[in-house]
Amino acid sequence: MKGDIQHYMQVGIVHFMAYPQTMAGDGPIIETVNKIITDDFFSAIEITQINDPEQRKTVAGMLQSGRMTTGLGAQPVLLRNKADLNSFDEEKRRVAIDLVKGAIDQAYELHAGKLGLLSGPKPDRNEDRALALLADSLSEICQYARSKGNLVISLETFDDVTDKKCLIGSNRLAVEVAKEVRKADPTFGLMLDLSHLPMQRETSRDALYTTRDYLNHAHIGNCYIKDPKDPTYGDQHPRFGYPGSENDVEELREYLKVLMEIGYIGEGQSNVVAFEVKPVGNESSDIVIAQSKRTLMRAWSKL
Repeated sequence: MKGDIQHYMQVGIVHFMAYPQTMAGDGPIIETVNKIITDDFFSAIEITQINDPEQRKTVAGMLQSGRMTTGLGAQPVLLRNKADLNSFDEEKRRVAIDLVKGAIDQAYELHAGKLGLLSGPKPDRNEDRALALLADSLSEICQYARSKGNLVISLETFDDVTDKKCLIGSNRLAVEVAKEVRKADPTFGLMLDLSHLPMQRETSRDALYTTRDYLNHAHIGNCYIKDPKDPTYGDQHPRFGYPGSENDVEELREYLKVLMEIGYIGEGQSNVVAFEVKPVGNESSDIVIAQSKRTLMRAWSKL
C-alpha cells in the first residue's frame, strides 16, 4: 500500500497490555504513558483506571498536551473483579454495572472519547436470557455515559470456549446485542480484535463483514492456542510471530485488507487500529512495541 499509514487510520496501542504492571491502576503509569505520547507513530492510546487521583489528573493533562485520541478500557476492571454484566444474579449484575459507571466517570476525567468493555461468562444454560440481560446492562451503561457527555461505548468480542469463555463470543451474537442496545444509544458499537479471531473460529473476512455496520474500534495482535501448557496460551496477546502462534504479517495484512474493504480504514479516515500486545516472561515491553510497529509496516507494504 502506497501512502502514509497515518493518512488511513489512527494507530493506537493498549497501554495497560503493553505495560502490564500498570493494569491494576498502579505502577509506572506516568512514565510509560509518556513513552507512548512522545512516540509520534502513535496518535491513539487506551488506558485503564488509574487509582491515584493526582496521577489521573497528571495523565489527563499529558494526553491533552500530546493531542492523543484516548480510550479507556474497562475490561481489566471487570475481569479483575470477576464482574458479570449478564449475571442471572441481579445483585452481581448491579455490581458489574456500577463498576463500569465508575470507569465512565474516570473516562470523562481523562477526556476519553470511547470506553471498551466485555460481556460476562457464557452460561451453561439460558443463553437467550443472558443476552437479554447483557443488552439491558449495556443500555443502562450507555444512558449513564450519555448523561455526562459524548463518551462512546464499545463492546469487545472475546472467545467463548478457550480462555475468557465469554457470552460474546460469536460476532453474530454481538450484532444481535448491538441492534438492541442501539435502540437506547445509536452510537454504541463493537470492538473486534485480530487476536481473538482464531479463538472465535472466525476469519477476518467473516467477522468484519458480519459486524461492519456496528464496528467502532479495532485491535490488532496475536494469540497462541496449540498447547495449554505454554505460558502464552489463550488470551495473552504475545508478540506477532511467537513460535507456534496464530498471527503474523500475512494474517495482519488480511485483516487490514478487509478493514479497508468495509470502509473502516481508508484515505482520509481517522478510525483507530490499536495494538494489543504483551511481553512474555522477561521480554521488554519497549522491544515488543517496536517489533509490533515493524510488523504493521510490513503488512501495510504488502497491501
